[in-house]
Amino acid sequence: QVQLVESGGGSVQAGGSLRLSCAASVVSGEMPSISVMGWYRQAPGKEREYVATLTTRGADSGDSAGSMKGRFTISRDKRKKTVYLQMNDLKPEDTAVYYCKMSRTWDGFDYWGKGTLVTVSS
Repeated sequence: QVQLVESGGGSVQAGGSLRLSCAASVVSGEMPSISVMGWYRQAPGKEREYVATLTTRGADSGDSAGSMKGRFTISRDKRKKTVYLQMNDLKPEDTAVYYCKMSRTWDGFDYWGKGTLVTVSS
């Protein structure tokens, strides 16, 4: 059983920055092989939205998608089993609960964190 714990959320004014962290730990047994790790977000009244992901064999950092491209950067520390999301130039529309997800290699099972709230005021 893998536990993901997000941290770093909070309230910030538009134009500000935040860095989210997601640390993986094993509640029982051994840490399984992880193939994909990433971030999603869910704004009030909206569906969960993809932010950015990294594959295990790929680069250790990358850009995000859509409206976040060029402002949000995903990165990881393999040794610490931690994935980060650096968010710059935040906008009120970035207000959401941000979730970390890691996918188990052998069957694609997804582990989710409980989320961390980011609130951006204008």
